[in-house]
Amino acid sequence: MNKNSRQQLTLFVNRNKAQEIERVRRQFNPMQQQLIDSHVTLCREDEIENIHSVLHNLQQLDMPKIAISFGPVTRFENGTGVLLPALGNNEPFHLLRSKVLAGLSTAIRMPAPHITLMHPRNSTCTDELFSIIQTISMPTYLIFDTISLIEQINGGKWQILKNYQLNNNYSL
Repeated sequence: MNKNSRQQLTLFVNRNKAQEIERVRRQFNPMQQQLIDSHVTLCREDEIENIHSVLHNLQQLDMPKIAISFGPVTRFENGTGVLLPALGNNEPFHLLRSKVLAGLSTAIRMPAPHITLMHPRNSTCTDELFSIIQTISMPTYLIFDTISLIEQINGGKWQILKNYQLNNNYSL
């Protein structure tokens, strides 16, 4: 049997700080919430295809924890999805990405960091649902101290393969 495998690098939200995020995800997007905990995607699968170089970079990585500030919830994908967008230029996030992807032959993209609350793949936001979500107090600032290499096989639950710790200091 062929296995359809996807790998990504992810910054998981600390469970103590994710209570309201997970409450929204559990209530309005339980399918996605069952597949993966709340997170910010650091690198997508197409960016880490040269996994040996990426793993080498992660093992050599000397970076501080990163802090990300978040704005109000926002709809995306023609209003069907909801996310918690990062604010500002997110320089530490992009610096971390550039160090993880250093030496690869592909151009490094500049994605906007965010936490998906309702994924359009398996939920649909309505005006009524969005007005409810807007009343829930979301974190405005989170610190990430671990990069997780995760894998999804055949559309199942994402599993952590390995964690890479960032330094104890943090970068704004």
